[in-house]
Amino acid sequence: MAAALQGPTKQPLSILRSHFTITSIPPPPFSIMAYSCSLFYSSLASNSNFPSLHHRNHRRFNRPAPTVISCSSSSTFDSSSTTSSSNNNSLSAQKNRRHADENIRDEARRHRSTAKNTLSAKYVPFNAGPDSTESYSLDEIVYRSRSGGLLDVQHDMEALKKFDGAYWRELFDSRVGKTTWPYGSGVWSKKEWVLPEIDPDDIVSAFEGNSNLFWAERFGKQFLGMNDLWVKHCGISHTGSFKDLGMTVLVSQVNRLRKLKRPVVGVGCASTGDTSAALSAYCAAAGIPSIVFLPANKISIAQLVQPIANGAFVLSIDTDFDGCMKLIREVTSELPIYLANSLNSLRLEGQKTAAIEILQQFDWEVPDWVIVPGGNLGNIYAFYKGFKMCQELGLVDRIPRLVCAQAANANPLYLYYKSGWSDFKAIKANTTFASAIQIGDPVSIDRAVYALKNSNGIVEEATEEELMDAMAQADSTGMFICPHTGVALTALMKLRNSGIIGSGDRTVVVSTAHGLKFTQSKVDYHSKEIPDMACRFANPPMQVKADFGSVMDVLMKYLGDKAPKH
Repeated sequence: MAAALQGPTKQPLSILRSHFTITSIPPPPFSIMAYSCSLFYSSLASNSNFPSLHHRNHRRFNRPAPTVISCSSSSTFDSSSTTSSSNNNSLSAQKNRRHADENIRDEARRHRSTAKNTLSAKYVPFNAGPDSTESYSLDEIVYRSRSGGLLDVQHDMEALKKFDGAYWRELFDSRVGKTTWPYGSGVWSKKEWVLPEIDPDDIVSAFEGNSNLFWAERFGKQFLGMNDLWVKHCGISHTGSFKDLGMTVLVSQVNRLRKLKRPVVGVGCASTGDTSAALSAYCAAAGIPSIVFLPANKISIAQLVQPIANGAFVLSIDTDFDGCMKLIREVTSELPIYLANSLNSLRLEGQKTAAIEILQQFDWEVPDWVIVPGGNLGNIYAFYKGFKMCQELGLVDRIPRLVCAQAANANPLYLYYKSGWSDFKAIKANTTFASAIQIGDPVSIDRAVYALKNSNGIVEEATEEELMDAMAQADSTGMFICPHTGVALTALMKLRNSGIIGSGDRTVVVSTAHGLKFTQSKVDYHSKEIPDMACRFANPPMQVKADFGSVMDVLMKYLGDKAPKH
């Protein structure tokens, strides 16, 4: 088993010593700097896309200091020198590059371990007691427990615990930034924690995940007085939203079911936009028919065109998301269409890897707060689950506090939270610019409450004006966020102003979709064309006559206003 899970093979120290000496000498000359640095970072199994952070002893496990490796004076790596050709050939051979006539799947198959997999996962009723014996294979087509409740994917934690936290950290780190199938994906680099039994040949992946963790320096300082604010850009992904993380898992499992001759002809979902984009893309990649139920006239053109372009069968239905959800559940109970909404717990297995990735990007330090926009509410539970698995398996020693942020026009969880968790009522969601979370009867309400209660969590809300202002403020500091991220930033502002979140708290705001999907809302805001909204931070273009004097007058005034005041 250990062999099956092992990361890339490291070269024996005796080989490395022929080229390197372990020392603390000054940095090597510029001519070999790049080579030296690449080997140094390779030795740490790091990736340049992941931020390098100052050591924070109070937040991380005690770990050995990294060994600094530099080129010795007796070694020659000058590419212009012919004397180094044998060394270069040796290094090239060690890479074991794949054959010219094989692809990365073929290469992975050729190197696959023959060791027996002892890890497993299954469906169980969500939050079932220890006496429950109800469970289902992941190869069964089932969405609800016998009592009608939600299901959860339960991993064999005892088998996972046979390997300590240091082992899992090193394994996951060793896969970052690679193109080895399927580990180039931020989701499948954690395959043992996602779908441990799936054959890599069945995986459908666009190498999703590994998304940017952005230090929001100016926004944090200027608007919040914070110096450790981060934005996790899950929208920088294959189809422009975090939904890719879950859809790669679900469509991969459907691909497996079809090969097992299960009665699955296509995959269907109800969507407010992003789910349908992810589903249609991954189904198209696998050659699986996709069926999408969309609420008519309630999503952006950019979101609508994605499933159409990917060849999905799109039904525009005269209802809201909750109405579409009701219809798709009825249809999938009668036809061989696999349900892809977050009622299906497989998607959450992919989405939880964003939480693991945040820890990984912080060099396994735990942030104080993570703020997630919430609509159907599967994502807040997915983040909790990812953080909790890392704690239980010894990768970290605690989990962050979670905040779920809702639009005030679609806020059933917020109202439930304010009632002291005593009286949940589904509502009729009103129109919101944060259209992907315009949901009044969330499927994962029980999951969200569980996650928040067990993370000492908080729920906040944002009005339409608040979320649009927050989006404009963030954009003015170099971001280009979606309205849903504006909801999360509004929640942060309120918690910061109330003193609940401190100025030094390391805080991560999860950005769930790319701002390019919501350009019309930005155009309307900066044109000041939104009724009953002041659009305080609008930045409309200046109309100027086509002559030198007029242009100079305008520019002189602008530069005068921007000049430093002494």
